[in-house]
Amino acid sequence: MKKTKVINSDISRVIAQMGHFDKLSIGDAGMPVPSMTEKIDLAVDNGIPSFMEVLNNVLEELEVQRIYLAEEIKSENPAILEAIQKRLPDTPVTFIPHNEMKQELNNVHAFIRTGEMSPYANILLESGVVF
Repeated sequence: MKKTKVINSDISRVIAQMGHFDKLSIGDAGMPVPSMTEKIDLAVDNGIPSFMEVLNNVLEELEVQRIYLAEEIKSENPAILEAIQKRLPDTPVTFIPHNEMKQELNNVHAFIRTGEMSPYANILLESGVVF
């Protein structure tokens, strides 16, 4: 049995298959996911699991060199923005329009759906290298 904190087999597999500059997305329960993008659905109930719980878990294994957030998060969900910035204080952030973020889901290894029910709680994580 794995000793690390990411014990979800699908999430662990996706992270293990990622290379430099590859992307993984985590988002709220309402984010539309393209049919060709793998969706790892963790949503159980309203807020379970939360966006931040899943992000914190993924960050235990994934080396991240850049994050992408929707421009709209600044005004529509400043609490989640603050939590992300607190968790990743030294990681460069690129803000993009939400519509562009939805299009980027065509280019990610997977989308992890949480039970988060707050607006614009979505992130693209760009993989870095550990050497």
